[in-house]
Formats: sequence, structure tokens, C-alpha cells
Amino acid sequence: MLETLDAVALRRWCAGGLAALRRHQDEINQLNVYPVPDGDTGTNLVLTMTSAEQALRMERDDPDVAGQPAHVRVLRLLARGALLGARGNSGVIVSQILRGLADALAGTPEVRGRALATALRAASTAAYGAVAEPVEGTLLTVAAAAATAAERAGTDDLAAVTRAAATAADEALARTPEQLPALARAGVVDAGGRGFCVLLDALVEVVTGAAPERPEAAPAPPRRPLAAARETGSTEYAYEVQFLLDADLAAVRRLRAELARLGDSLVVVGDEAGPTGPSTWNVHVHVNDVGAAIEAGVLAGRPYQISVTRFSDQLPAAAPAEQPEPDAPERAAVVVASGPGLAAIFAAEGATVVDGNPSAGELLAAVRSTGASRVVVLPNDPNAQAVARVAAEEAQQLGISVSVVPTRSPVQALAALAVRDPARRFADDVIAMAEAAGACRYAEVCHASREALTVAGRCQPGDVLGLVDGEVHLIGGDLVQTCAALLDRMLGGGGELVTLLLGADAPEELAEVLRAHLARRWPFVEVHHYSGGQPFYPLLVGVE
Repeated sequence: MLETLDAVALRRWCAGGLAALRRHQDEINQLNVYPVPDGDTGTNLVLTMTSAEQALRMERDDPDVAGQPAHVRVLRLLARGALLGARGNSGVIVSQILRGLADALAGTPEVRGRALATALRAASTAAYGAVAEPVEGTLLTVAAAAATAAERAGTDDLAAVTRAAATAADEALARTPEQLPALARAGVVDAGGRGFCVLLDALVEVVTGAAPERPEAAPAPPRRPLAAARETGSTEYAYEVQFLLDADLAAVRRLRAELARLGDSLVVVGDEAGPTGPSTWNVHVHVNDVGAAIEAGVLAGRPYQISVTRFSDQLPAAAPAEQPEPDAPERAAVVVASGPGLAAIFAAEGATVVDGNPSAGELLAAVRSTGASRVVVLPNDPNAQAVARVAAEEAQQLGISVSVVPTRSPVQALAALAVRDPARRFADDVIAMAEAAGACRYAEVCHASREALTVAGRCQPGDVLGLVDGEVHLIGGDLVQTCAALLDRMLGGGGELVTLLLGADAPEELAEVLRAHLARRWPFVEVHHYSGGQPFYPLLVGVE
């Protein structure tokens, strides 16, 4: 039974946690809200923690942790390795949890129960701060429950605090379907939360010498969705404004109040260790008055690396006129895409292509490889957006201005690249690309990987699923018929241009059959089709 959590114990936790995640990898992958074949939260967490473990092995090569206490060095290395290796939203959040632990324990010579409780709260706060729109019923909720239980234990007994945190996390995980209707519909608990519980149980085993006894994990039974508030940000606000800010804590507090008055989805993340002296802050807010938001930053301190993204066609209030950029340096685009056809298409558009499910470090390497000082990143998947933001923040530390256009499908990236114009100012070009991507509705067709209850009804393994904007709209038995029905549903809402991307498993005749169907049912629609070669999805569709 350990009385303190030292560097040796933390190394054992990393190794044991990674081994446990690998054992539970398939189970966590199955806890996917939608029964699509690329549910990979378990895989993302394994890859993220693998990167953390690799960072430990390279400790003597990292000057950033030299001279720090041993347990802090280990946590800093874990956090840094997890950040650069982070894959998916869950991987990014776990990296922030590790960073919160490291920051909280930096001045603690011995990590006993109360110190661990304080660190878990800091880790939970860091995790919430990393998410622009926190949603309850997720990994965030599970981490917060663990921190609360650790604090309530009120003891320096390390084993008691660790057990309390792990037990509370497990109980919070069981409640996640009551908080998030999508989980209740799918009949599962949150996958990222389950992964965090696995890591906490591994910590209990390191501290106590025995793994906690838990009942076999079982998905929650399908039930009627419960009402739950989701913080997605109001559609009233048309612009996302982000910038780095050098300012002191008092000025930032005033800035928060002013930006809260101007808009919503406000996140200001930085170092609040001291009340005086400037620190660097990352500011994010949704507003209509872009000029007022930037002016508030100027009044607070020195804003830089300003990024503005338009969400809709709503016109903003007038912003101050800006001077043209003199001698604008070279620009580049980095695109995430799977499939040889898609890679060739994006390469022909002059983009640097990163395959599959990249880590933050891999995206950062791609950004640096362009040699450009202004880079647009198109993640093409909701799960890759958080990773892209991490890579962008790391690139900014190197003096590279990176804007992430939140594309959720390759068809949206094609729409964005089609309007790219190097003659425009970079910020204006990013706005135009974001507008084009947002105006492109996307859909995908795949085969169900498991039985699940969706908003379109219950599906069985092997059923053909038609998803529009990420939501299951159709369940069918025949691939071609389901693809045709999906096109009809999308075009029923209007559209002039249809883009079809054929996957690796698409039948040879699929493109011609669908073109004939569109010519017959929708004769005035322009149709383009390409061989994308993407896995899992025989068809990706874009409608503009």
C-alpha cells in the first residue's frame, strides 16, 4: 500500500493504464454513439497513452523537464507526450487531464491523499477549459465526479482518496445515458468516460496493490431519451473569434466580462498562477461584432494570431478597416483524408495530405513541412477537430499562423478549397473557405457495425445506414437503393451541385446508377463523381 505517489508509481501507472486500455480497447470502441464502423475511442486512447509512454522513455533528451522534482518530471513528460500524440476528442481531453495533474503537483514535495484530490480538481478544470462547448454526460462529467469524491474523502490516505475517485467515476459513467440523449438512444455509456475509468482503476491497482472489483461493464439498456441541455452555442452569433493575448489577470477578468456581454461560447484559457504580471491567454468567443471583440482584446493587453471564422450568412456589425498585408508570405493547406483517390484529389488542389486518424504531432509535422507561415487545416472529421486545434496551438508557438476550418467531411473540404484565393487577405480567405464548407451539406453511407437504436429506428449488424450531417436518417437492406433514397432526401431540401465520392468497397456500377437516378429525378442538378477510395464508407455525398 503506497502512502505517496512518487515518480516510480507514476511510471507504473502509465504502463498499467496503457495495458488496461489495450485490454479494454475493443469494448470501448463498441461504445460508439452511432453504429458506424469507424468508432475508435478506445483506439484513440491507446494511441494517446502510447505516445505518453514513449515520452517517458526519451526523458533524458527533453531539456524542458530538467531540474524539476522527479514526480513532476514524469507528469510533465506524460502530458507533453499525450498532447503531441493525442487522437480524437478523448485523447485531447486526457492530455489536458495529465497537464492539470502536473501543474497542480508542481509545488508538492509529496503527493498524498489531499494533494491528489486537489490535483484531480485541477485536472477536471483543465479538461473543461480545453473544450469550447462542454457537454455533460461525457468524459468531462466522469472526471469532475472523480475530483468531487476525492475532495470529499478529506484525508491524506492516498489509497482511500484513489478508491473514492475511481468508484465515483464508475458511478458517474453509469449515469451518462441519463444526461446525454444520444447515449440513451444508442444504449451505451460514454466511451471516453469509460476509458478514464479504466485509467483510474489502474491507478488504484498501483496504489493499493489490488485491482478494484467492478461488475462486468454492460451498455445501458435502450430507453426513452431524457431532456438535457447541450451547450452548442446560439445560432444568434455568426462569427468565431480566437486570438492569443498577453495580459495580466486583472485585465483578463475585465475582458471575460466584456466578451460575455458581446456573445457566447466564451473560453479564456491561460496561466492564473499569479495576480500580477502578463501571461499568455487563449481567447475564444462567438460574436456578431468582430471589431468590438478584438477591440476588447486590445484594451486588455496585446492580442495576436487573431483568427475569425464566419458560421452563417448573417452579417456582422461593422469592423474597423484593416490595412492590406504587405508582402504576404506563402500560404498552404493541410487536409486530413483516407483513401488514395482522396489523397490524389487534394494533392492536385495543392494541399498537403495527412492520412487517416492523425495525432496532433503528425498534423504539426505536416504544417511545418509546408514551409509556409500561414496554414489552413481541414480536419474533415468531427473527431479530428480537437486534434487539429492542438496542432494549431503548437504551431503558433513556432511562429506559424494556423486556422482550422471545421470541416466534417471531405466533400466540405473540396468546397472550401474551391473558393481559396491567394489574392485575398489570409483572414478573409479563411472566412470564405469556412462559408463554403458550411454551405455544403454532407452525407455518408456505411454498413452498421452492431445492433443499435437510432433516431431512424433499430438497426442490425450489416444494415445499410444513410447519415446526413452525422445523424442516421435511413436504414436499408440494399446499398444502391439506400444511396438513391439518401440523395432524394438531401435534394428535397434544395441543391444545385452534387458531389459523389466512391469508397474502396463501392460496387463498380454505383456511380453510373446514381448518376442515372439523379438525371431522371433531378434533371437540373449538376453532378460530379470521383473515386475516393475511402475505407468504411462506400459513398460520401456533398450537396451545394
